[in-house]
Amino acid sequence: MIGRNGGRRFGWGLAALGMLLVSTDSLWVRVSGADALNIAFIVGVLSLLLYGVMALRQAAASWASLRADTWPLLAIGVLGAISQLTFISAITHTEVPNVVAIVASAPVLAAAFAWVALRERTSPRVAAGIALTVVGIGMVVSTSIGSPNLWGDFLALIAVICFAASTVIWRRHRDMSRLMGLALAALLVVLPTAFVADPGGLDAPAWLAILAMGLVCNPLGRLSYSNAPRYAPASEVALFAPVETVAGIVWAALFLGEYPAIVTLAGAVVVIFGMLYATVLDRRGAVAFGSD
Repeated sequence: MIGRNGGRRFGWGLAALGMLLVSTDSLWVRVSGADALNIAFIVGVLSLLLYGVMALRQAAASWASLRADTWPLLAIGVLGAISQLTFISAITHTEVPNVVAIVASAPVLAAAFAWVALRERTSPRVAAGIALTVVGIGMVVSTSIGSPNLWGDFLALIAVICFAASTVIWRRHRDMSRLMGLALAALLVVLPTAFVADPGGLDAPAWLAILAMGLVCNPLGRLSYSNAPRYAPASEVALFAPVETVAGIVWAALFLGEYPAIVTLAGAVVVIFGMLYATVLDRRGAVAFGSD
C-alpha cells in the first residue's frame, strides 16, 4: 500500500516516465518519413491491440468501468484521439522545437482546467514552478524557432489543449479504467484514418520507426502518464510536460543533427529546476507536498 507522500512521488515518477517515452514520438515521426495519416493509423492499430489485450486480462474491471464511467471514458477517447492526430500532424507541418515548445504550455492549461473543473487549488510553489518551466522553455526554443509554420503550430496548440484537459479528467475519475480510455482513443484514431491511410507503400526503415513508436514508446508512455493523476494533482502531473520538450530537443540533436546552442542548454537546466522546485525539493531540501 503506497502512502500519501509515497503515492505523490510515485505519481511524479509515472508522469516523468510517461513524458520521456512520449518525447520520442517526434523522432520516430521524422525518422519514418511517412505522412501523418499513415503513422496515426498504424500507431492507432498497434495501440488498440496492445491496450485491448491488456484490458481483456482485466475484463471484469474493464467492463465495469465502461458501464460506470461511460461519458468520462468517451471524453477521454475523443480528447486522446484529437491530441494524437493533431500532434503527429503538427510534427509533419512545422519544426520539432516549435511543437515541443507549445507542449510546455500544458502545466498552465491543466492548472487552469483543474481550478475550473475540480476547484483544485494550485499552490504558490507549484505556480512558481510552472513559471520557471515556461521561462526555461522560452530559453530552450529561442534559438531554434525561425519562421514557424502557422498551421503546424495551431495543430500543436490543439493537441496540448486536449492533452491538458484529459489530465484533469483522469484526475477527476481516479478509478476509471486507464486501459479502456486509451483503447477508445486508439479506436477513434483508427476509424477515420482507415479510409485514407495507405501503409503498403512504406519501406522497412519507416515500418521499424513506426513499430517502435506504436508498440513501445507511445502506448506505454500514455499508459504511464494517464495513471499519474491517480496519485498527484493534475497541475503537478502536467508540470512534467516540459520533460518532452527538453528530451525532444535532445533526441533531435543526437539523431537528427540539430545541435542546441548554449542558451538552449541553460534553458533545460531552468526547466529541470522548475520541476524539482515544485515537486521534490522544499527550501530546506526536503520533500514538498501541497494540498491534494
